[in-house]
Amino acid sequence: MATPLRSRLLPLPVLLLVLAGAAAIVGEQDEQQPITHPGCPDKCGNMSIPFPFGLMPGCFREGFQVTCDHSFDPPRAFLAGSSITLNEADSWAAALLGASYLEYSYPKTSWWLVEVMDLSVDRSEARAHGPITSRCSTNVTHFKLKEKTMTLEGPLAVSEALNAVVGVGWSVSVMDSSRSTYPSTFACRSELAAGHLEHARNGSCAGQGCCEAALSSKTVYSTVNGAAPEVNAENNTLWRTSPCSYAMVVEKSRYSFSTADLYGYEVLLGRFPRGVPVVLDFAIVGDAACPGKDQRPPPDYACVSNNSYCANATVGQSSYAPRLSYVCKCSEHYKGNPYIADGCRDIDECQFPDLYNCSSKGICINRLNGYDCPCKPGMKGDGKLGHCAEKFPLVAKAIVGTIGCVFVIVVMSFLLLLRKEKNKTKEFYKKNGGPTLEKAKNIKVFKEDELKPYLKDSNFIGKGGFGAVYKGNLGNEPVAIKKTISGSLLENEQFANEVIIQSQVIHKNIVRLIGCCLEVDTPLLVYEFLSKGSLHDILHGNDKKPLSLDTRLSIAAESADGLAYMHSKANTKILHGDVKPANILLDDRFVAKIADFGISRLIVRDKQHTGKVIGDMSYMDPVYLQSGLLTEKSDVYSFRVVLLELISRKKATHCDNNSLVSSFLEADKREKVSDFFDNEIAIGEDLEILQSLPGMAIECLSLDVDKRPDMTDIAHHLLLLNKSRKL
Repeated sequence: MATPLRSRLLPLPVLLLVLAGAAAIVGEQDEQQPITHPGCPDKCGNMSIPFPFGLMPGCFREGFQVTCDHSFDPPRAFLAGSSITLNEADSWAAALLGASYLEYSYPKTSWWLVEVMDLSVDRSEARAHGPITSRCSTNVTHFKLKEKTMTLEGPLAVSEALNAVVGVGWSVSVMDSSRSTYPSTFACRSELAAGHLEHARNGSCAGQGCCEAALSSKTVYSTVNGAAPEVNAENNTLWRTSPCSYAMVVEKSRYSFSTADLYGYEVLLGRFPRGVPVVLDFAIVGDAACPGKDQRPPPDYACVSNNSYCANATVGQSSYAPRLSYVCKCSEHYKGNPYIADGCRDIDECQFPDLYNCSSKGICINRLNGYDCPCKPGMKGDGKLGHCAEKFPLVAKAIVGTIGCVFVIVVMSFLLLLRKEKNKTKEFYKKNGGPTLEKAKNIKVFKEDELKPYLKDSNFIGKGGFGAVYKGNLGNEPVAIKKTISGSLLENEQFANEVIIQSQVIHKNIVRLIGCCLEVDTPLLVYEFLSKGSLHDILHGNDKKPLSLDTRLSIAAESADGLAYMHSKANTKILHGDVKPANILLDDRFVAKIADFGISRLIVRDKQHTGKVIGDMSYMDPVYLQSGLLTEKSDVYSFRVVLLELISRKKATHCDNNSLVSSFLEADKREKVSDFFDNEIAIGEDLEILQSLPGMAIECLSLDVDKRPDMTDIAHHLLLLNKSRKL
């Protein structure tokens, strides 16, 4: 019985110190969300350092300083004000000097800072590497003790709820000296009969090789007190195979007992070379708790973020030095760091279905201060509670199903029609010479959808033998869109080549062809838009405008110049075939431009036109009427009719006895041409010039085609006449 007595006389208290740190699990937060003050580093190696912890002066609250040791790779974080102390002693010293001298005067002592594993402001917790006290036999009667004590700063304390006292060894008793009783009480005990280590079971701490106990509620704030593992020091017959026993405070479920820990020298220390995980609570410790509802917070109040609140805590309270403490939390539906300004941000609950319930039959919708989970269309109930049920009865379902089937049929029919229309569009495009026009440089090929919105009555501006004309706007440029009469144009490459020829005609007195649309039965032609309309409207419209002789001469000269260019200067000779006032357009400065040129080449000579000439009979060359052969002298004849209409302001009519040409020839025969002139210009100073025009007109109207002048000569004469007026 001597050995048990000696063991009781030599209790070796083990101060298993627990360090606390508060950690923010930054990985759970948005990378862009701040966790510390601006300008303060928030990382040590791979670990985040959220405020109130910090690495630099001004970046942490008192008691929360963290040191980053860059000598490791990656760097490691340590609590600046907390430490682990190691006292080492041998059993022979106890026999010679006595227990008290062994404990406080003789052992070898060393210390180091407590290393942090992670910090979480959400849970007001830190995880650190905690110490392990070991007692290992060196022979049958001697042992070596390594007693480790962890000392913490004021705001940190071991978590009573999340940690446990654990003893490991074939014969070990972990004593709890914090209960201040004599003799010391045991926190837990493990006993295995010598030679029967097989009774130990992996994962079991029920007293067979491993024991476990809850932490004492009277633990002093800054330390966790325990007793060294105790073995039979004078008769450890298993010292060769199972020399060591251990005591530690460790996070619950983070240590799993293994029978291998009973064998070998300091095996458990090898498994945890930096210490076992210990959970620490932290709080803001001082002379004030959370302020009341109407109470003003103290100057150093820590809960500074919007959408945060204060909760009183017990961290730092003990029977020896009771102090007030509190922690800061983000309000419900917010997450982040409540210890910094704007640190608590709204949570998108829909991103965390495991935490915020929303039925699979509901639709999760995030909002401030929460989220909604309405049931999907056709259902009713509460998606948050998982109560979403269909609200349509069987009859309603049948009706909806029928409507759905009809809808599907309609959609499929629409798609078939759309496909048919698309194929039809491709056929039109090919029929109208699209592949040929694609190679042209000066012509733009428009889609039907680009022009179709303008083909309506509100945009209608005129109609002629060539078709209806609509005003459009393409790229902020006004245009005239001509919708040709169905079946009246050439097909395929012949039409395309004629359009290319017209697009190459660039002259200041010829209306410019911009492009065409080929995706319709009859192509749409797009021209530049002239604001004053046609000469016919100016001369004979409802709102007749006064025209001076100078303006009329300019219109005549410019029109003749445009026709002369078409006859003799264009790359390909172009005959107009339908020269008349309606095909002479004027811009806002009364500059004349020839329109609808080359119509004879564009219009089909099919059954619809067999035996018929093309153009307005009132301006038609009689020779062309008889022969059907269109020449440039045909355009000369028609132009002279226009000239007569311009100086007389009388409409040209197709009547053998009462046509404009007949009236002019009769007036010339009676030498009363002056009576033929428009009264608006038949004034004294203009009569001399007007008298020079009839002779030219008579030459152009000659039935002998060879006696008619060329359009180039007419244009030159009119240009000289026009210039003489301006001298």
